[in-house]
Amino acid sequence: MLKPLYDRTMALADHPKALWCLAAVAFVESSVFPIPPDVLMIPMILARPSRAWLVALVALAASVAGGMLGYAIGAFFYDSIGQPVLEAMGKGDSMAEFNARFNDFGFWAVLGAGITPFPYKVITIMSGWTGMPLGTFIATSILARALRFFIVAGLLWQFGAPVRNFIERRLGLVFSAFMVVLFGGFLMVRFI
Repeated sequence: MLKPLYDRTMALADHPKALWCLAAVAFVESSVFPIPPDVLMIPMILARPSRAWLVALVALAASVAGGMLGYAIGAFFYDSIGQPVLEAMGKGDSMAEFNARFNDFGFWAVLGAGITPFPYKVITIMSGWTGMPLGTFIATSILARALRFFIVAGLLWQFGAPVRNFIERRLGLVFSAFMVVLFGGFLMVRFI
């Protein structure tokens, strides 16, 4: 069942408009969308390893721009947009307590969410809502997302063929592991 989906994703990853799709996904993932850009980024790099750095740069730029949208949602539209997004992730009731602690650890929160599977959109919205200094937010977002995307790009660029072979041989295992990491990130949101 997964093999046709994988084959289609690999074919789409080499499409001329794939970078635009990646940019769109990375942008909306940073503010409202639940699927991380890695879903597109990894197949794009595996399909054309020579574009690894460009793919990472597009994901970085779009993700930071989307993070700024998330920040704006938190700062200006928290009641109408930000709160429903956070409530959908199970964080609606603990906002006041979280607000008090957030800015004490804001740099580390943005850095951690930008690198790990923790949903980055939660932190972008919270950064705006709590009034984290915009300069700190942008600088930390650039650092965190660059680390995440360029490390993935570097590993796939260096070890792409063996990684691709491993994925193709153990597609079910790789998909299951990805789903565990994805849902683990959402569970972390609920319990933090």
